Amino acid sequence: MTRVNVLLLLLAIACALGVVTSQHKARKLFVELQKEKERAQQMEVEWGQLQLEQGTWAMAARVEKIAAAKLQMQLPGSGQTRFVRDKQLKGPAAQP
Repeated sequence: MTRVNVLLLLLAIACALGVVTSQHKARKLFVELQKEKERAQQMEVEWGQLQLEQGTWAMAARVEKIAAAKLQMQLPGSGQTRFVRDKQLKGPAAQP
């Protein structure tokens, strides 16, 4: 009878250690998940900031100002503009 009790005690201890180990792993994974969620949130904020910055850098007024100041470019006058019609163009845009 004592052998059965010792065997059951060892089995109970092994099960308890298994539960403790699995709970520890689950807690570690949960902490890691929370960190990754926070990192994803930070990346979304950064993505929004980068999109805003890109929109600012690509504003037409800014591009035109830099083109005029640094590259000495200017808008062509009406006499300097020519329109070319593509004869292969089909659809409503090709109608005279």
